[in-house]
Amino acid sequence: MGDGLSVKAGIVGGAGYTGGELLRLLVHHPNVQLAFVHSNSQAGKPVYEVHKDLLGDTELSFTDELQPDVDVLFLCVGHGEAKKFVEASDLPQHMKIIDLSQDFRWNESITEATVSGAGRTFVYGLPELQRNAIKEADNIANPGCFATAMQLALLPLAAEKLLTKEVHVSGITGSTGAGQSLSATSHYSWRSSNISNYKVLNHQHLHEIRRTLQGLQEGELSEINFVPYRGPFTRGILCTSYLRSSLSQSEATALYEAYYKEHPFVSISSTTPDLKQVVNTNKCLLYIEKQGENLVITSMIDNLLKGASGQAVQNMNLLFGMNERTGLNLKASAF
Repeated sequence: MGDGLSVKAGIVGGAGYTGGELLRLLVHHPNVQLAFVHSNSQAGKPVYEVHKDLLGDTELSFTDELQPDVDVLFLCVGHGEAKKFVEASDLPQHMKIIDLSQDFRWNESITEATVSGAGRTFVYGLPELQRNAIKEADNIANPGCFATAMQLALLPLAAEKLLTKEVHVSGITGSTGAGQSLSATSHYSWRSSNISNYKVLNHQHLHEIRRTLQGLQEGELSEINFVPYRGPFTRGILCTSYLRSSLSQSEATALYEAYYKEHPFVSISSTTPDLKQVVNTNKCLLYIEKQGENLVITSMIDNLLKGASGQAVQNMNLLFGMNERTGLNLKASAF
Protein backbone atom coordinates (compact mmCIF):
# COMPACT_ATOMS: atom_id res chain seq x y z
CA MET A 1 0.00 0.00 0.00
CA GLY A 2 1.48 3.36 -0.98
CA ASP A 3 0.80 6.98 -0.14
CA GLY A 4 -2.01 7.21 -2.68
CA LEU A 5 -4.23 4.64 -0.96
CA SER A 6 -6.51 5.00 2.04
CA VAL A 7 -6.31 3.22 5.39
CA LYS A 8 -9.55 2.69 7.29
CA ALA A 9 -8.92 3.13 11.02
CA GLY A 10 -10.78 2.74 14.28
CA ILE A 11 -9.96 3.82 17.84
CA VAL A 12 -10.92 2.03 21.04
CA GLY A 13 -10.67 4.20 24.14
CA GLY A 14 -10.91 7.52 22.35
CA ALA A 15 -11.93 9.74 25.25
CA GLY A 16 -8.57 10.02 27.06
CA TYR A 17 -5.43 12.02 26.38
CA THR A 18 -3.79 9.55 23.97
CA GLY A 19 -7.12 8.95 22.22
CA GLY A 20 -7.59 12.70 21.78
CA GLU A 21 -4.09 13.16 20.35
CA LEU A 22 -4.62 10.23 18.02
CA LEU A 23 -7.89 11.74 16.82
CA ARG A 24 -6.18 15.08 16.17
CA LEU A 25 -3.59 13.32 14.01
CA LEU A 26 -5.88 10.94 12.14
CA VAL A 27 -8.62 13.42 11.17
CA HIS A 28 -5.92 15.41 9.33
CA HIS A 29 -3.96 12.43 7.97
CA PRO A 30 -4.21 12.50 4.16
CA ASN A 31 -4.35 8.71 3.82
CA VAL A 32 -6.68 7.77 6.68
CA GLN A 33 -10.42 7.35 6.81
CA LEU A 34 -11.42 7.36 10.48
CA ALA A 35 -14.34 4.93 10.64
CA PHE A 36 -15.26 5.04 14.34
CA VAL A 37 -14.14 6.14 17.79
CA HIS A 38 -15.17 3.78 20.57
CA SER A 39 -15.85 4.89 24.15
CA ASN A 40 -18.18 3.24 26.62
CA SER A 41 -18.28 6.34 28.83
CA GLN A 42 -18.93 8.89 26.07
CA ALA A 43 -21.03 6.88 23.58
CA GLY A 44 -23.43 9.08 21.61
CA LYS A 45 -21.59 12.34 22.26
CA PRO A 46 -19.91 14.25 19.44
CA VAL A 47 -16.14 13.87 19.63
CA TYR A 48 -15.68 17.66 19.81
CA GLU A 49 -17.73 17.86 23.03
CA VAL A 50 -15.02 15.83 24.79
CA HIS A 51 -11.97 16.95 22.78
CA LYS A 52 -12.86 20.61 22.36
CA ASP A 53 -9.84 21.34 20.16
CA LEU A 54 -11.54 19.28 17.43
CA LEU A 55 -14.57 21.56 17.10
CA GLY A 56 -14.84 22.28 13.37
CA ASP A 57 -12.50 19.42 12.43
CA THR A 58 -14.82 16.40 12.66
CA GLU A 59 -18.49 15.53 13.04
CA LEU A 60 -17.79 12.03 14.35
CA SER A 61 -19.53 10.86 17.51
CA PHE A 62 -18.33 8.31 20.03
CA THR A 63 -19.87 4.86 19.77
CA ASP A 64 -19.98 1.77 21.99
CA GLU A 65 -19.99 -0.54 18.95
CA LEU A 66 -17.06 -1.91 16.95
CA GLN A 67 -16.82 -1.98 13.16
CA PRO A 68 -14.97 -5.12 12.02
CA ASP A 69 -14.09 -3.86 8.53
CA VAL A 70 -11.25 -1.48 9.49
CA ASP A 71 -7.67 -2.01 8.37
CA VAL A 72 -6.10 -0.93 11.66
CA LEU A 73 -7.41 -0.68 15.22
CA PHE A 74 -5.71 1.59 17.76
CA LEU A 75 -6.10 0.55 21.40
CA CYS A 76 -5.93 3.56 23.75
CA VAL A 77 -7.32 1.76 26.79
CA GLY A 78 -5.66 1.45 30.19
CA HIS A 79 -2.88 -0.92 31.12
CA GLY A 80 -4.31 -4.40 31.63
CA GLU A 81 -7.41 -3.64 29.58
CA ALA A 82 -5.91 -4.03 26.10
CA LYS A 83 -5.06 -7.71 26.49
CA LYS A 84 -8.52 -8.41 27.94
CA PHE A 85 -10.12 -6.60 25.00
CA VAL A 86 -8.15 -8.48 22.35
CA GLU A 87 -8.79 -11.86 23.95
CA ALA A 88 -12.51 -11.16 24.46
CA SER A 89 -13.22 -9.66 21.01
CA ASP A 90 -13.73 -11.58 17.80
CA LEU A 91 -11.40 -9.43 15.72
CA PRO A 92 -10.74 -10.49 12.11
CA GLN A 93 -7.17 -11.56 11.44
CA HIS A 94 -6.74 -9.07 8.60
CA MET A 95 -7.21 -6.22 11.10
CA LYS A 96 -3.88 -4.85 12.32
CA ILE A 97 -3.67 -3.69 15.93
CA ILE A 98 -1.52 -0.92 17.40
CA ASP A 99 -1.69 -1.04 21.18
CA LEU A 100 -0.62 2.00 23.21
CA SER A 101 -0.71 0.22 26.58
CA GLN A 102 2.08 -1.82 28.15
CA ASP A 103 0.19 -5.12 27.81
CA PHE A 104 2.16 -6.57 24.90
CA ARG A 105 5.58 -5.04 25.64
CA TRP A 106 6.59 -7.31 28.53
CA ASN A 107 8.15 -10.51 27.29
CA GLU A 108 11.50 -12.24 27.06
CA SER A 109 12.26 -11.28 23.44
CA ILE A 110 12.95 -7.66 22.46
CA THR A 111 11.00 -8.02 19.21
CA GLU A 112 7.94 -10.20 19.73
CA ALA A 113 5.28 -11.09 22.26
CA THR A 114 2.49 -13.60 21.59
CA VAL A 115 -0.94 -12.84 23.01
CA SER A 116 -2.21 -15.81 24.98
CA GLY A 117 -5.38 -17.20 23.45
CA ALA A 118 -5.68 -14.51 20.80
CA GLY A 119 -3.42 -15.94 18.10
CA ARG A 120 -1.66 -12.64 17.50
CA THR A 121 1.99 -11.66 17.54
CA PHE A 122 3.02 -8.14 18.52
CA VAL A 123 6.25 -6.46 17.41
CA TYR A 124 7.80 -3.84 19.67
CA GLY A 125 7.22 -0.58 17.81
CA LEU A 126 10.27 1.62 18.23
CA PRO A 127 11.04 2.55 14.60
CA GLU A 128 14.58 3.69 15.34
CA LEU A 129 15.30 0.22 16.71
CA GLN A 130 13.61 -2.06 14.18
CA ARG A 131 11.93 -0.24 11.36
CA ASN A 132 12.12 -3.24 9.00
CA ALA A 133 10.44 -5.60 11.48
CA ILE A 134 7.63 -3.08 11.92
CA LYS A 135 7.08 -2.89 8.17
CA GLU A 136 6.49 -6.66 8.07
CA ALA A 137 4.40 -6.84 11.26
CA ASP A 138 0.70 -7.45 11.78
CA ASN A 139 0.41 -5.95 15.26
CA ILE A 140 2.43 -3.36 17.16
CA ALA A 141 3.14 -2.86 20.85
CA ASN A 142 3.78 0.88 21.06
CA PRO A 143 6.66 1.77 23.42
CA GLY A 144 6.21 3.70 26.66
CA CYS A 145 6.92 7.43 26.80
CA PHE A 146 9.89 7.40 29.19
CA ALA A 147 11.11 4.22 27.46
CA THR A 148 11.14 6.04 24.11
CA ALA A 149 13.09 9.05 25.40
CA MET A 150 15.64 6.89 27.23
CA GLN A 151 16.15 4.32 24.50
CA LEU A 152 16.67 6.97 21.83
CA ALA A 153 19.35 8.46 24.09
CA LEU A 154 21.18 5.12 24.45
CA LEU A 155 20.54 3.09 21.27
CA PRO A 156 23.63 4.25 19.33
CA LEU A 157 25.91 3.30 22.23
CA ALA A 158 24.23 -0.08 22.77
CA ALA A 159 24.42 -0.86 19.04
CA GLU A 160 28.20 -0.48 19.25
CA LYS A 161 28.34 -2.32 22.62
CA LEU A 162 29.63 0.81 24.32
CA LEU A 163 27.30 0.93 27.31
CA THR A 164 29.17 0.63 30.59
CA LYS A 165 27.98 -1.35 33.61
CA GLU A 166 26.11 1.60 35.07
CA VAL A 167 23.95 4.19 33.34
CA HIS A 168 22.31 6.96 35.34
CA VAL A 169 19.18 8.71 34.12
CA SER A 170 16.99 11.44 35.56
CA GLY A 171 13.79 12.37 33.76
CA ILE A 172 10.89 14.75 34.25
CA THR A 173 7.43 14.43 32.70
CA GLY A 174 4.32 16.57 32.40
CA SER A 175 1.02 15.84 34.14
CA THR A 176 -0.58 14.30 31.02
CA GLY A 177 1.78 11.35 31.46
CA ALA A 178 -0.40 10.23 34.38
CA GLY A 179 -3.53 10.02 32.23
CA GLN A 180 -6.87 11.78 32.53
CA SER A 181 -8.11 10.22 35.79
CA LEU A 182 -7.65 12.53 38.74
CA SER A 183 -5.32 11.65 41.58
CA ALA A 184 -3.78 13.57 44.46
CA THR A 185 -0.69 14.37 42.37
CA SER A 186 -2.49 15.42 39.18
CA HIS A 187 -4.59 18.31 40.51
CA TYR A 188 -3.46 21.74 39.34
CA SER A 189 -3.19 23.02 42.91
CA TRP A 190 -0.68 20.25 43.70
CA ARG A 191 1.28 20.32 40.44
CA SER A 192 1.64 24.07 40.11
CA SER A 193 5.01 25.38 41.38
CA ASN A 194 5.81 21.89 42.67
CA ILE A 195 7.99 18.89 41.84
CA SER A 196 8.42 15.38 43.25
CA ASN A 197 10.10 12.13 42.34
CA TYR A 198 8.29 8.77 42.15
CA LYS A 199 8.97 5.08 41.42
CA VAL A 200 12.65 5.76 42.10
CA LEU A 201 14.83 3.05 40.44
CA ASN A 202 11.62 1.02 39.90
CA HIS A 203 9.73 2.59 36.99
CA GLN A 204 7.70 0.12 34.90
CA HIS A 205 9.35 1.25 31.64
CA LEU A 206 12.69 -0.13 32.83
CA HIS A 207 11.55 -3.62 31.76
CA GLU A 208 11.36 -2.77 28.07
CA ILE A 209 14.45 -0.54 28.20
CA ARG A 210 16.58 -3.30 29.73
CA ARG A 211 15.37 -5.86 27.17
CA THR A 212 16.25 -3.58 24.27
CA LEU A 213 19.69 -2.68 25.55
CA GLN A 214 20.52 -6.25 26.57
CA GLY A 215 19.55 -7.49 23.13
CA LEU A 216 21.84 -4.97 21.44
CA GLN A 217 24.76 -5.34 23.84
CA GLU A 218 24.65 -9.15 23.56
CA GLY A 219 26.36 -9.46 26.92
CA GLU A 220 26.22 -8.30 30.49
CA LEU A 221 23.29 -5.99 31.04
CA SER A 222 24.03 -2.44 32.09
CA GLU A 223 22.36 -1.33 35.29
CA ILE A 224 19.94 1.49 34.46
CA ASN A 225 19.50 3.75 37.51
CA PHE A 226 16.46 5.86 36.69
CA VAL A 227 14.91 8.59 38.83
CA PRO A 228 11.65 10.01 37.35
CA TYR A 229 10.10 13.33 38.40
CA ARG A 230 6.64 14.85 38.11
CA GLY A 231 6.92 18.28 36.53
CA PRO A 232 4.73 21.39 36.98
CA PHE A 233 3.72 21.47 33.29
CA THR A 234 1.26 19.54 31.15
CA ARG A 235 3.25 17.76 28.47
CA GLY A 236 6.75 16.80 27.47
CA ILE A 237 9.60 14.62 28.78
CA LEU A 238 13.21 15.65 29.36
CA CYS A 239 15.76 12.97 30.31
CA THR A 240 19.43 13.32 31.14
CA SER A 241 21.46 10.12 30.81
CA TYR A 242 25.13 9.85 31.73
CA LEU A 243 27.75 7.12 31.88
CA ARG A 244 31.53 6.69 31.85
CA SER A 245 32.83 6.64 28.28
CA SER A 246 36.17 6.80 26.50
CA LEU A 247 34.53 8.54 23.52
CA SER A 248 35.30 12.19 22.98
CA GLN A 249 32.38 14.54 22.43
CA SER A 250 33.10 14.75 18.71
CA GLU A 251 33.36 10.95 18.42
CA ALA A 252 30.07 10.49 20.26
CA THR A 253 28.33 13.13 18.16
CA ALA A 254 29.54 11.46 14.96
CA LEU A 255 28.29 8.09 16.24
CA TYR A 256 24.81 9.49 16.98
CA GLU A 257 24.58 11.39 13.71
CA ALA A 258 25.46 8.23 11.77
CA TYR A 259 22.95 6.08 13.67
CA TYR A 260 20.04 8.49 13.19
CA LYS A 261 20.92 9.66 9.68
CA GLU A 262 17.99 7.77 8.12
CA HIS A 263 15.52 8.36 10.98
CA PRO A 264 13.54 11.54 10.29
CA PHE A 265 12.21 12.27 13.77
CA VAL A 266 15.49 12.26 15.72
CA SER A 267 17.80 15.27 15.49
CA ILE A 268 21.12 16.00 17.18
CA SER A 269 21.22 19.53 18.55
CA SER A 270 24.48 21.50 18.65
CA THR A 271 23.20 23.62 21.53
CA THR A 272 21.26 22.81 24.69
CA PRO A 273 17.64 22.31 23.58
CA ASP A 274 14.54 23.11 25.60
CA LEU A 275 11.27 21.24 25.96
CA LYS A 276 9.15 23.67 23.93
CA GLN A 277 11.14 22.70 20.83
CA VAL A 278 9.48 19.26 20.84
CA VAL A 279 6.08 19.83 22.46
CA ASN A 280 3.28 19.31 19.91
CA THR A 281 5.63 17.37 17.57
CA ASN A 282 6.77 13.80 16.94
CA LYS A 283 10.41 14.85 17.29
CA CYS A 284 13.11 13.65 19.62
CA LEU A 285 15.98 16.08 20.20
CA LEU A 286 19.30 14.82 21.53
CA TYR A 287 22.15 16.88 22.95
CA ILE A 288 25.55 15.28 23.62
CA GLU A 289 28.29 16.62 25.84
CA LYS A 290 31.38 15.32 27.62
CA GLN A 291 31.98 16.28 31.22
CA GLY A 292 35.23 14.78 32.53
CA GLU A 293 34.99 11.02 31.99
CA ASN A 294 31.20 11.14 31.65
CA LEU A 295 29.27 11.19 28.39
CA VAL A 296 26.00 13.08 28.95
CA ILE A 297 23.01 12.68 26.62
CA THR A 298 19.95 14.88 26.99
CA SER A 299 16.83 13.61 25.22
CA MET A 300 13.42 15.20 24.98
CA ILE A 301 10.09 14.28 23.43
CA ASP A 302 6.40 15.12 23.69
CA ASN A 303 5.05 12.30 25.88
CA LEU A 304 1.69 12.29 24.06
CA LEU A 305 3.17 12.30 20.54
CA LYS A 306 6.56 10.62 20.06
CA GLY A 307 5.87 9.02 23.44
CA ALA A 308 2.44 7.69 22.46
CA SER A 309 0.01 8.70 19.70
CA GLY A 310 2.50 10.24 17.25
CA GLN A 311 4.67 7.15 17.41
CA ALA A 312 1.54 5.03 16.89
CA VAL A 313 0.81 6.93 13.66
CA GLN A 314 4.47 6.62 12.65
CA ASN A 315 4.12 2.85 13.12
CA MET A 316 0.89 2.81 11.13
CA ASN A 317 2.64 4.60 8.27
CA LEU A 318 5.35 1.92 8.25
CA LEU A 319 2.83 -0.94 8.48
CA PHE A 320 0.98 0.25 5.38
CA GLY A 321 3.95 1.30 3.26
CA MET A 322 3.46 5.03 3.57
CA ASN A 323 6.12 7.66 4.05
CA GLU A 324 7.10 7.65 7.72
CA ARG A 325 6.40 11.36 8.13
CA THR A 326 2.91 11.35 6.61
CA GLY A 327 0.48 13.21 8.85
CA LEU A 328 3.26 14.04 11.32
CA ASN A 329 4.73 17.27 9.95
CA LEU A 330 3.85 19.15 13.12
CA LYS A 331 5.25 22.47 14.33
CA ALA A 332 6.35 23.01 17.90
CA SER A 333 4.64 25.74 19.89
CA ALA A 334 8.10 27.22 20.69
CA PHE A 335 6.71 30.22 22.61
